[in-house]
Amino acid sequence: MLYTYPSSYITSLIIPLGFKIPDIRIQHFSHFLSLRRRTFPVEITGVQAARRGFEWCLKIRRSFLLPFPSSKLNSMGDGKKYITSEELKKHNNPSDLWISIQGKVYNVTEWAKEHPGGDIPLLNLAGQDVTDAFIAFHPGTAWKHLDKLFTGYHLKDYQVSEVSREYRKLASEFAKAGMFEKKGHGVIYSLCFVSLLLSACVYGVLYSESFWIHMLSAALLGLAWMQIAYLGHDAGHYQMMATRGWNKFAGIFIGNCITGISIAWWKWTHNAHHIACNSLDYDPDLQHLPMLAVSSKLFNSLTSVFYGRQLTFDPLARFFVSYQHYTYYPIMCVARVNLYLQTILLLLSKRKIPDRGLNIIGTLIFWTWFPLLVSCLPNWPERVAFVLVSFCVTGIQHVQFTLNHFAANVYVGPPKGNDWFEKQTSGTIDIACSSYMDWFFGGLQFQLEHHLFPRLPRCHLRSISPIVRELCKKHNLPYISISFYDANVMTLKTLRTAALQARDITNPAPQNLVWEAFNTHG
Repeated sequence: MLYTYPSSYITSLIIPLGFKIPDIRIQHFSHFLSLRRRTFPVEITGVQAARRGFEWCLKIRRSFLLPFPSSKLNSMGDGKKYITSEELKKHNNPSDLWISIQGKVYNVTEWAKEHPGGDIPLLNLAGQDVTDAFIAFHPGTAWKHLDKLFTGYHLKDYQVSEVSREYRKLASEFAKAGMFEKKGHGVIYSLCFVSLLLSACVYGVLYSESFWIHMLSAALLGLAWMQIAYLGHDAGHYQMMATRGWNKFAGIFIGNCITGISIAWWKWTHNAHHIACNSLDYDPDLQHLPMLAVSSKLFNSLTSVFYGRQLTFDPLARFFVSYQHYTYYPIMCVARVNLYLQTILLLLSKRKIPDRGLNIIGTLIFWTWFPLLVSCLPNWPERVAFVLVSFCVTGIQHVQFTLNHFAANVYVGPPKGNDWFEKQTSGTIDIACSSYMDWFFGGLQFQLEHHLFPRLPRCHLRSISPIVRELCKKHNLPYISISFYDANVMTLKTLRTAALQARDITNPAPQNLVWEAFNTHG
Protein backbone atom coordinates (compact mmCIF):
# COMPACT_ATOMS: atom_id res chain seq x y z
CA MET A 1 0.00 0.00 0.00
CA LEU A 2 1.45 3.36 -1.05
CA TYR A 3 0.70 6.56 0.85
CA THR A 4 1.20 9.90 -0.86
CA TYR A 5 0.99 13.35 0.65
CA PRO A 6 1.84 16.73 -0.93
CA SER A 7 4.41 18.93 0.73
CA SER A 8 1.84 21.54 1.68
CA TYR A 9 -0.14 18.96 3.64
CA ILE A 10 2.83 17.35 5.38
CA THR A 11 4.27 20.78 6.12
CA SER A 12 1.06 21.80 7.84
CA LEU A 13 1.42 18.75 10.06
CA ILE A 14 5.13 18.95 10.79
CA ILE A 15 5.90 22.68 11.13
CA PRO A 16 4.68 22.82 14.75
CA LEU A 17 7.50 20.41 15.64
CA GLY A 18 10.11 22.77 14.26
CA PHE A 19 11.10 21.10 10.99
CA LYS A 20 9.94 21.04 7.38
CA ILE A 21 9.73 18.11 4.97
CA PRO A 22 9.33 18.30 1.15
CA ASP A 23 7.13 15.94 -0.94
CA ILE A 24 7.01 12.56 0.77
CA ARG A 25 6.13 9.12 -0.57
CA ILE A 26 5.88 6.62 2.24
CA GLN A 27 5.77 3.00 1.17
CA HIS A 28 7.11 1.54 4.37
CA PHE A 29 8.00 3.02 7.70
CA SER A 30 11.65 2.37 6.88
CA HIS A 31 11.22 4.64 3.85
CA PHE A 32 9.97 7.37 6.16
CA LEU A 33 13.01 6.84 8.36
CA SER A 34 15.24 7.46 5.34
CA LEU A 35 14.39 11.12 5.83
CA ARG A 36 17.16 11.18 8.41
CA ARG A 37 19.43 12.55 5.75
CA ARG A 38 17.38 15.75 5.74
CA THR A 39 18.42 18.70 7.86
CA PHE A 40 16.58 19.18 11.15
CA PRO A 41 17.07 21.46 14.17
CA VAL A 42 19.80 20.35 16.53
CA GLU A 43 17.42 19.30 19.28
CA ILE A 44 15.46 17.01 16.93
CA THR A 45 17.59 15.19 14.37
CA GLY A 46 17.84 12.07 12.28
CA VAL A 47 15.81 8.98 13.10
CA GLN A 48 14.41 10.62 16.25
CA ALA A 49 12.90 13.45 14.23
CA ALA A 50 11.35 11.08 11.70
CA ARG A 51 9.92 8.83 14.41
CA ARG A 52 8.50 11.72 16.44
CA GLY A 53 7.11 13.38 13.35
CA PHE A 54 5.47 10.18 12.14
CA GLU A 55 3.96 9.40 15.55
CA TRP A 56 2.65 12.97 15.85
CA CYS A 57 1.03 12.77 12.40
CA LEU A 58 -0.69 9.50 13.22
CA LYS A 59 -1.90 10.71 16.59
CA ILE A 60 -3.23 14.12 15.56
CA ARG A 61 -4.38 13.58 11.98
CA ARG A 62 -5.00 9.87 11.64
CA SER A 63 -8.48 10.39 10.27
CA PHE A 64 -7.12 12.53 7.43
CA LEU A 65 -4.41 10.10 6.20
CA LEU A 66 -6.00 8.47 3.17
CA PRO A 67 -4.41 5.43 1.53
CA PHE A 68 -4.05 5.33 -2.23
CA PRO A 69 -3.55 2.31 -4.48
CA SER A 70 -0.10 2.45 -6.05
CA SER A 71 -1.75 2.52 -9.50
CA LYS A 72 -2.78 6.13 -8.83
CA LEU A 73 0.77 7.41 -9.05
CA ASN A 74 0.55 7.90 -12.80
CA SER A 75 3.53 9.97 -13.81
CA MET A 76 3.57 11.84 -17.12
CA GLY A 77 7.22 12.81 -16.85
CA ASP A 78 6.48 16.33 -15.65
CA GLY A 79 7.02 15.74 -11.94
CA LYS A 80 3.31 15.90 -11.17
CA LYS A 81 1.17 13.17 -9.64
CA TYR A 82 -1.99 12.08 -11.45
CA ILE A 83 -5.22 10.20 -10.95
CA THR A 84 -7.84 9.38 -13.56
CA SER A 85 -11.47 10.51 -13.69
CA GLU A 86 -12.56 6.99 -12.79
CA GLU A 87 -10.42 7.06 -9.68
CA LEU A 88 -11.73 10.51 -8.80
CA LYS A 89 -15.30 9.20 -8.96
CA LYS A 90 -14.60 6.88 -6.03
CA HIS A 91 -14.30 9.90 -3.72
CA ASN A 92 -17.99 10.80 -3.92
CA ASN A 93 -19.45 10.52 -0.44
CA PRO A 94 -19.64 12.83 2.59
CA SER A 95 -16.76 11.12 4.38
CA ASP A 96 -14.49 11.13 1.32
CA LEU A 97 -15.38 14.03 -0.98
CA TRP A 98 -13.06 15.13 -3.75
CA ILE A 99 -13.57 17.42 -6.73
CA SER A 100 -11.44 18.68 -9.59
CA ILE A 101 -11.13 22.29 -10.74
CA GLN A 102 -9.15 23.00 -13.89
CA GLY A 103 -7.53 19.60 -13.62
CA LYS A 104 -6.31 19.99 -10.02
CA VAL A 105 -7.85 17.67 -7.43
CA TYR A 106 -9.11 19.02 -4.11
CA ASN A 107 -10.24 17.29 -0.93
CA VAL A 108 -13.34 19.16 0.28
CA THR A 109 -14.51 16.59 2.82
CA GLU A 110 -14.18 18.92 5.79
CA TRP A 111 -14.73 22.12 3.84
CA ALA A 112 -18.21 20.93 2.79
CA LYS A 113 -19.33 21.46 6.38
CA GLU A 114 -18.31 25.13 6.21
CA HIS A 115 -19.08 25.88 2.58
CA PRO A 116 -21.15 29.12 2.41
CA GLY A 117 -23.32 27.59 -0.29
CA GLY A 118 -24.03 24.50 1.81
CA ASP A 119 -22.92 20.93 1.32
CA ILE A 120 -25.59 19.99 -1.25
CA PRO A 121 -23.78 21.48 -4.30
CA LEU A 122 -20.54 19.74 -3.36
CA LEU A 123 -22.25 16.41 -2.70
CA ASN A 124 -24.18 16.56 -5.97
CA LEU A 125 -20.98 17.09 -7.96
CA ALA A 126 -18.67 14.94 -5.83
CA GLY A 127 -16.00 12.96 -7.65
CA GLN A 128 -16.17 15.12 -10.78
CA ASP A 129 -14.51 18.06 -12.44
CA VAL A 130 -16.60 21.07 -11.43
CA THR A 131 -14.70 23.90 -13.11
CA ASP A 132 -17.68 25.48 -14.88
CA ALA A 133 -19.89 25.37 -11.80
CA PHE A 134 -17.09 26.83 -9.68
CA ILE A 135 -16.60 29.70 -12.12
CA ALA A 136 -20.34 30.35 -12.23
CA PHE A 137 -20.81 30.66 -8.47
CA HIS A 138 -17.53 32.07 -7.16
CA PRO A 139 -15.74 35.40 -7.53
CA GLY A 140 -12.07 35.56 -8.44
CA THR A 141 -11.12 35.94 -4.79
CA ALA A 142 -12.29 32.37 -4.10
CA TRP A 143 -9.43 30.80 -6.03
CA LYS A 144 -6.87 31.60 -3.34
CA HIS A 145 -8.78 29.46 -0.84
CA LEU A 146 -8.29 26.34 -2.95
CA ASP A 147 -4.59 25.93 -2.19
CA LYS A 148 -5.17 24.59 1.31
CA LEU A 149 -7.50 21.92 -0.12
CA PHE A 150 -5.16 20.71 -2.89
CA THR A 151 -4.35 16.99 -2.64
CA GLY A 152 -1.21 17.18 -4.75
CA TYR A 153 -2.91 15.34 -7.60
CA HIS A 154 -3.84 16.37 -11.09
CA LEU A 155 -6.49 14.83 -13.31
CA LYS A 156 -4.70 12.72 -15.90
CA ASP A 157 -7.52 12.69 -18.47
CA TYR A 158 -8.68 16.28 -17.90
CA GLN A 159 -10.31 17.70 -21.02
CA VAL A 160 -12.25 20.85 -21.81
CA SER A 161 -15.02 20.89 -24.40
CA GLU A 162 -15.17 23.72 -26.90
CA VAL A 163 -18.39 25.14 -25.45
CA SER A 164 -16.91 25.09 -21.93
CA ARG A 165 -13.79 26.81 -23.19
CA GLU A 166 -15.86 29.60 -24.71
CA TYR A 167 -18.09 29.81 -21.63
CA ARG A 168 -15.07 30.30 -19.39
CA LYS A 169 -13.72 32.92 -21.77
CA LEU A 170 -17.01 34.81 -21.56
CA ALA A 171 -16.98 34.68 -17.76
CA SER A 172 -13.42 36.00 -17.76
CA GLU A 173 -14.31 38.85 -20.11
CA PHE A 174 -17.33 39.83 -18.00
CA ALA A 175 -15.14 39.83 -14.89
CA LYS A 176 -12.46 41.98 -16.54
CA ALA A 177 -15.16 44.44 -17.59
CA GLY A 178 -16.26 44.68 -13.95
CA MET A 179 -19.78 43.55 -14.75
CA PHE A 180 -20.09 41.41 -11.63
CA GLU A 181 -19.41 44.46 -9.46
CA LYS A 182 -21.44 47.03 -11.40
CA LYS A 183 -24.91 46.66 -9.92
CA GLY A 184 -26.48 49.78 -11.36
CA HIS A 185 -29.23 51.72 -9.61
CA GLY A 186 -31.92 49.06 -9.93
CA VAL A 187 -31.69 48.08 -6.28
CA ILE A 188 -32.30 51.64 -5.10
CA TYR A 189 -35.26 52.02 -7.46
CA SER A 190 -36.71 48.70 -6.32
CA LEU A 191 -36.34 49.56 -2.64
CA CYS A 192 -38.08 52.90 -3.18
CA PHE A 193 -40.87 51.19 -5.14
CA VAL A 194 -41.33 48.54 -2.46
CA SER A 195 -41.41 51.18 0.28
CA LEU A 196 -44.08 53.07 -1.64
CA LEU A 197 -46.20 49.93 -2.11
CA LEU A 198 -45.96 48.91 1.54
CA SER A 199 -46.77 52.43 2.73
CA ALA A 200 -49.81 52.62 0.46
CA CYS A 201 -50.96 49.20 1.70
CA VAL A 202 -50.70 50.14 5.37
CA TYR A 203 -52.37 53.51 4.76
CA GLY A 204 -55.26 51.86 2.91
CA VAL A 205 -55.86 49.38 5.70
CA LEU A 206 -55.59 51.84 8.59
CA TYR A 207 -57.20 54.96 7.16
CA SER A 208 -59.96 53.70 4.88
CA GLU A 209 -63.21 51.89 5.60
CA SER A 210 -63.87 50.95 1.98
CA PHE A 211 -63.87 47.25 1.16
CA TRP A 212 -62.42 47.89 -2.30
CA ILE A 213 -59.63 50.05 -0.92
CA HIS A 214 -58.79 47.21 1.42
CA MET A 215 -58.68 44.77 -1.51
CA LEU A 216 -56.50 47.21 -3.46
CA SER A 217 -54.20 47.37 -0.44
CA ALA A 218 -53.99 43.58 -0.46
CA ALA A 219 -53.05 43.64 -4.14
CA LEU A 220 -50.35 46.23 -3.43
CA LEU A 221 -48.99 44.03 -0.66
CA GLY A 222 -48.84 41.07 -3.06
CA LEU A 223 -47.04 43.20 -5.64
CA ALA A 224 -44.60 44.36 -2.95
CA TRP A 225 -43.91 40.76 -1.98
CA MET A 226 -43.12 39.99 -5.63
CA GLN A 227 -40.58 42.80 -5.85
CA ILE A 228 -39.11 41.89 -2.48
CA ALA A 229 -38.63 38.32 -3.65
CA TYR A 230 -36.55 39.57 -6.57
CA LEU A 231 -34.44 41.64 -4.20
CA GLY A 232 -34.06 38.64 -1.89
CA HIS A 233 -33.01 36.57 -4.89
CA ASP A 234 -30.33 39.12 -5.70
CA ALA A 235 -29.14 39.21 -2.09
CA GLY A 236 -29.04 35.42 -1.98
CA HIS A 237 -26.61 35.43 -4.90
CA TYR A 238 -24.49 38.13 -3.14
CA GLN A 239 -25.32 40.70 -5.80
CA MET A 240 -27.53 43.20 -4.06
CA MET A 241 -25.17 44.97 -1.66
CA ALA A 242 -21.49 45.83 -1.73
CA THR A 243 -20.38 43.23 0.84
CA ARG A 244 -21.38 39.73 1.85
CA GLY A 245 -22.32 40.88 5.35
CA TRP A 246 -24.73 43.52 4.10
CA ASN A 247 -26.21 41.00 1.68
CA LYS A 248 -26.85 38.64 4.58
CA PHE A 249 -28.59 41.41 6.50
CA ALA A 250 -30.63 42.38 3.45
CA GLY A 251 -31.63 38.77 2.80
CA ILE A 252 -32.88 38.19 6.34
CA PHE A 253 -34.60 41.59 6.59
CA ILE A 254 -36.49 41.55 3.31
CA GLY A 255 -36.88 37.78 3.18
CA ASN A 256 -37.69 36.64 6.71
CA CYS A 257 -39.00 39.89 8.19
CA ILE A 258 -41.12 41.21 5.34
CA THR A 259 -42.17 38.10 3.40
CA GLY A 260 -41.97 35.39 6.09
CA ILE A 261 -39.90 33.15 3.82
CA SER A 262 -36.50 32.23 5.25
CA ILE A 263 -33.45 33.22 3.23
CA ALA A 264 -31.79 30.09 4.69
CA TRP A 265 -34.52 27.90 3.18
CA TRP A 266 -34.24 29.73 -0.13
CA LYS A 267 -30.47 29.29 -0.34
CA TRP A 268 -30.72 25.63 0.65
CA THR A 269 -33.16 24.81 -2.13
CA HIS A 270 -32.04 27.36 -4.70
CA ASN A 271 -28.39 26.31 -4.74
CA ALA A 272 -29.47 22.71 -5.27
CA HIS A 273 -31.76 23.86 -8.10
CA HIS A 274 -28.97 25.72 -9.88
CA ILE A 275 -26.54 22.81 -9.62
CA ALA A 276 -29.02 20.11 -10.69
CA CYS A 277 -31.25 22.15 -12.99
CA ASN A 278 -34.30 20.05 -13.97
CA SER A 279 -33.08 16.75 -12.55
CA LEU A 280 -36.25 15.05 -11.35
CA ASP A 281 -34.57 13.44 -8.35
CA TYR A 282 -32.00 16.13 -7.49
CA ASP A 283 -33.77 19.43 -8.23
CA PRO A 284 -36.27 20.31 -5.46
CA ASP A 285 -38.01 22.82 -7.74
CA LEU A 286 -39.53 19.94 -9.73
CA GLN A 287 -40.54 17.80 -6.77
CA HIS A 288 -44.16 18.75 -6.07
CA LEU A 289 -45.94 15.44 -5.63
CA PRO A 290 -48.69 14.71 -4.79
CA MET A 291 -50.03 17.91 -6.39
CA LEU A 292 -47.98 18.35 -9.59
CA ALA A 293 -45.78 16.24 -11.86
CA VAL A 294 -44.05 17.58 -14.97
CA SER A 295 -43.04 14.16 -16.29
CA SER A 296 -44.36 10.61 -16.28
CA LYS A 297 -40.93 9.57 -14.95
CA LEU A 298 -42.15 10.78 -11.57
CA PHE A 299 -44.80 8.05 -11.66
CA ASN A 300 -42.05 5.57 -10.76
CA SER A 301 -41.94 6.98 -7.22
CA LEU A 302 -38.42 8.33 -7.54
CA THR A 303 -36.34 8.96 -4.45
CA SER A 304 -35.59 12.62 -3.86
CA VAL A 305 -31.87 12.89 -3.17
CA PHE A 306 -32.46 16.43 -1.94
CA TYR A 307 -35.13 15.60 0.63
CA GLY A 308 -33.87 12.09 1.33
CA ARG A 309 -37.28 10.47 0.89
CA GLN A 310 -39.36 8.77 -1.75
CA LEU A 311 -41.64 10.87 -3.95
CA THR A 312 -44.50 8.41 -3.72
CA PHE A 313 -46.88 8.29 -6.65
CA ASP A 314 -49.85 6.71 -4.89
CA PRO A 315 -53.58 6.82 -5.75
CA LEU A 316 -53.94 10.23 -4.13
CA ALA A 317 -51.06 11.64 -6.17
CA ARG A 318 -52.49 10.09 -9.33
CA PHE A 319 -55.84 11.74 -8.63
CA PHE A 320 -54.35 15.22 -8.18
CA VAL A 321 -51.92 14.90 -11.08
CA SER A 322 -54.70 13.74 -13.40
CA TYR A 323 -56.32 17.17 -13.14
CA GLN A 324 -53.21 19.28 -12.65
CA HIS A 325 -53.71 21.27 -15.86
CA TYR A 326 -56.95 22.52 -14.28
CA THR A 327 -55.62 23.02 -10.75
CA TYR A 328 -52.29 24.57 -11.76
CA TYR A 329 -53.35 28.23 -11.39
CA PRO A 330 -55.38 27.71 -8.19
CA ILE A 331 -52.37 25.92 -6.67
CA MET A 332 -50.10 28.82 -7.65
CA CYS A 333 -52.48 31.22 -5.89
CA VAL A 334 -51.92 29.51 -2.54
CA ALA A 335 -48.39 28.21 -3.15
CA ARG A 336 -47.16 30.74 -0.63
CA VAL A 337 -48.64 28.66 2.16
CA ASN A 338 -46.27 25.84 1.23
CA LEU A 339 -43.29 28.22 1.41
CA TYR A 340 -44.28 29.30 4.90
CA LEU A 341 -44.57 25.67 5.93
CA GLN A 342 -41.21 24.77 4.39
CA THR A 343 -39.58 27.68 6.22
CA ILE A 344 -40.95 26.59 9.58
CA LEU A 345 -40.02 22.94 9.04
CA LEU A 346 -36.45 23.83 8.12
CA LEU A 347 -35.89 26.26 10.99
CA LEU A 348 -37.21 23.69 13.47
CA SER A 349 -35.26 20.81 11.97
CA LYS A 350 -31.98 19.35 13.22
CA ARG A 351 -30.24 20.31 10.01
CA LYS A 352 -27.28 22.67 10.34
CA ILE A 353 -28.57 26.10 9.30
CA PRO A 354 -26.38 29.21 8.99
CA ASP A 355 -27.66 32.02 11.20
CA ARG A 356 -30.56 29.95 12.50
CA GLY A 357 -31.25 32.40 15.32
CA LEU A 358 -31.43 35.41 13.03
CA ASN A 359 -33.68 33.51 10.64
CA ILE A 360 -36.04 32.55 13.45
CA ILE A 361 -36.16 36.11 14.78
CA GLY A 362 -36.82 37.49 11.32
CA THR A 363 -39.62 34.98 10.72
CA LEU A 364 -41.20 35.82 14.08
CA ILE A 365 -41.16 39.50 13.12
CA PHE A 366 -43.18 38.68 10.01
CA TRP A 367 -45.70 36.62 11.98
CA THR A 368 -46.09 39.59 14.30
CA TRP A 369 -46.67 42.47 11.89
CA PHE A 370 -48.69 40.61 9.23
CA PRO A 371 -51.41 39.22 11.58
CA LEU A 372 -51.57 42.63 13.29
CA LEU A 373 -52.13 44.35 9.94
CA VAL A 374 -54.85 41.88 8.98
CA SER A 375 -56.51 42.26 12.40
CA CYS A 376 -56.98 45.96 11.69
CA LEU A 377 -59.62 45.11 9.09
CA PRO A 378 -63.22 45.43 10.34
CA ASN A 379 -64.45 41.82 10.04
CA TRP A 380 -63.39 38.27 9.30
CA PRO A 381 -64.73 38.09 5.71
CA GLU A 382 -62.57 41.08 4.78
CA ARG A 383 -59.59 39.62 6.59
CA VAL A 384 -59.86 36.33 4.71
CA ALA A 385 -60.39 38.17 1.42
CA PHE A 386 -57.38 40.40 2.12
CA VAL A 387 -55.09 37.41 2.66
CA LEU A 388 -56.41 35.58 -0.41
CA VAL A 389 -56.03 38.61 -2.69
CA SER A 390 -52.47 39.25 -1.53
CA PHE A 391 -51.61 35.57 -2.05
CA CYS A 392 -53.25 35.48 -5.50
CA VAL A 393 -51.31 38.50 -6.72
CA THR A 394 -48.08 36.96 -5.47
CA GLY A 395 -49.16 33.76 -7.22
CA ILE A 396 -48.26 35.48 -10.50
CA GLN A 397 -44.65 35.21 -9.44
CA HIS A 398 -45.00 31.51 -8.68
CA VAL A 399 -46.32 31.09 -12.21
CA GLN A 400 -43.31 33.00 -13.52
CA PHE A 401 -40.91 30.70 -11.70
CA THR A 402 -42.55 27.55 -13.04
CA LEU A 403 -42.72 28.84 -16.61
CA ASN A 404 -38.93 28.95 -16.69
CA HIS A 405 -38.56 25.22 -16.06
CA PHE A 406 -41.73 23.11 -16.08
CA ALA A 407 -41.88 22.79 -19.87
CA ALA A 408 -38.13 22.43 -20.39
CA ASN A 409 -36.24 19.16 -20.76
CA VAL A 410 -35.89 17.00 -17.66
CA TYR A 411 -33.66 14.08 -16.75
CA VAL A 412 -33.14 11.57 -13.96
CA GLY A 413 -29.86 11.26 -12.13
CA PRO A 414 -27.14 13.48 -10.67
CA PRO A 415 -25.80 16.53 -12.50
CA LYS A 416 -22.56 16.16 -14.43
CA GLY A 417 -19.74 18.62 -14.14
CA ASN A 418 -18.60 18.15 -17.74
CA ASP A 419 -21.85 19.31 -19.37
CA TRP A 420 -22.68 22.32 -17.22
CA PHE A 421 -23.46 24.65 -20.11
CA GLU A 422 -25.52 22.06 -21.96
CA LYS A 423 -27.67 21.19 -18.93
CA GLN A 424 -28.48 24.85 -18.29
CA THR A 425 -29.57 25.42 -21.88
CA SER A 426 -31.80 22.34 -21.97
CA GLY A 427 -33.42 22.99 -18.59
CA THR A 428 -34.37 26.67 -18.89
CA ILE A 429 -36.84 28.82 -20.84
CA ASP A 430 -36.51 32.58 -21.30
CA ILE A 431 -39.54 34.86 -21.38
CA ALA A 432 -39.37 37.44 -24.17
CA CYS A 433 -40.58 40.88 -23.13
CA SER A 434 -39.88 44.57 -23.69
CA SER A 435 -37.31 46.29 -21.52
CA TYR A 436 -39.99 48.35 -19.77
CA MET A 437 -41.31 45.07 -18.27
CA ASP A 438 -38.00 44.07 -16.72
CA TRP A 439 -39.17 45.32 -13.31
CA PHE A 440 -42.12 42.93 -13.47
CA PHE A 441 -39.96 39.84 -14.06
CA GLY A 442 -37.06 40.91 -11.86
CA GLY A 443 -34.50 39.91 -14.48
CA LEU A 444 -35.52 36.25 -14.29
CA GLN A 445 -37.10 36.39 -17.73
CA PHE A 446 -33.48 35.86 -18.81
CA GLN A 447 -33.42 32.53 -17.05
CA LEU A 448 -30.66 30.90 -19.07
CA GLU A 449 -28.40 33.93 -18.75
CA HIS A 450 -29.01 33.93 -15.00
CA HIS A 451 -28.26 30.22 -14.69
CA LEU A 452 -25.01 30.56 -16.62
CA PHE A 453 -23.90 33.65 -14.69
CA PRO A 454 -25.81 33.60 -11.38
CA ARG A 455 -23.56 36.27 -9.81
CA LEU A 456 -24.21 38.73 -12.62
CA PRO A 457 -26.48 41.61 -11.51
CA ARG A 458 -29.81 41.59 -13.30
CA CYS A 459 -29.14 44.95 -14.98
CA HIS A 460 -26.64 43.21 -17.31
CA LEU A 461 -28.71 40.17 -18.29
CA ARG A 462 -30.44 41.83 -21.25
CA SER A 463 -27.12 43.04 -22.67
CA ILE A 464 -25.48 39.59 -22.60
CA SER A 465 -28.55 37.80 -24.00
CA PRO A 466 -27.47 38.14 -27.67
CA ILE A 467 -24.01 36.81 -26.80
CA VAL A 468 -25.46 33.72 -25.08
CA ARG A 469 -27.90 33.20 -27.95
CA GLU A 470 -25.06 33.22 -30.49
CA LEU A 471 -22.99 30.80 -28.42
CA CYS A 472 -25.93 28.39 -28.24
CA LYS A 473 -26.50 28.70 -31.98
CA LYS A 474 -22.83 28.03 -32.70
CA HIS A 475 -22.89 24.77 -30.74
CA ASN A 476 -26.40 23.68 -31.80
CA LEU A 477 -27.77 24.02 -28.28
CA PRO A 478 -31.34 25.10 -27.48
CA TYR A 479 -32.06 28.71 -26.68
CA ILE A 480 -35.78 28.99 -26.00
CA SER A 481 -37.20 32.49 -25.67
CA ILE A 482 -40.97 32.80 -25.96
CA SER A 483 -43.66 35.22 -24.86
CA PHE A 484 -45.31 35.08 -21.46
CA TYR A 485 -48.53 33.84 -23.08
CA ASP A 486 -46.77 31.12 -25.09
CA ALA A 487 -44.86 30.02 -22.02
CA ASN A 488 -48.15 29.56 -20.17
CA VAL A 489 -49.56 27.53 -23.05
CA MET A 490 -46.42 25.41 -23.23
CA THR A 491 -46.49 24.75 -19.48
CA LEU A 492 -50.18 23.78 -19.53
CA LYS A 493 -49.53 21.37 -22.41
CA THR A 494 -46.72 19.77 -20.42
CA LEU A 495 -48.95 19.38 -17.38
CA ARG A 496 -51.84 18.07 -19.51
CA THR A 497 -49.61 15.46 -21.15
CA ALA A 498 -48.50 14.15 -17.76
CA ALA A 499 -52.10 14.29 -16.51
CA LEU A 500 -53.37 12.12 -19.35
CA GLN A 501 -50.54 9.67 -18.81
CA ALA A 502 -51.47 9.50 -15.12
CA ARG A 503 -55.03 8.58 -16.11
CA ASP A 504 -53.85 5.70 -18.25
CA ILE A 505 -55.55 2.60 -16.85
CA THR A 506 -52.62 0.46 -18.00
CA ASN A 507 -50.41 2.26 -15.49
CA PRO A 508 -49.83 -0.17 -12.61
CA ALA A 509 -50.38 2.39 -9.83
CA PRO A 510 -53.06 1.11 -7.41
CA GLN A 511 -56.61 2.46 -7.64
CA ASN A 512 -59.08 3.50 -4.96
CA LEU A 513 -62.81 4.21 -4.75
CA VAL A 514 -62.41 7.95 -5.29
CA TRP A 515 -60.40 7.28 -8.42
CA GLU A 516 -62.97 4.82 -9.74
CA ALA A 517 -65.84 7.23 -9.06
CA PHE A 518 -64.24 10.03 -11.09
CA ASN A 519 -63.08 7.84 -13.97
CA THR A 520 -65.79 5.20 -14.45
CA HIS A 521 -66.92 6.79 -17.71
CA GLY A 522 -63.49 7.78 -18.95
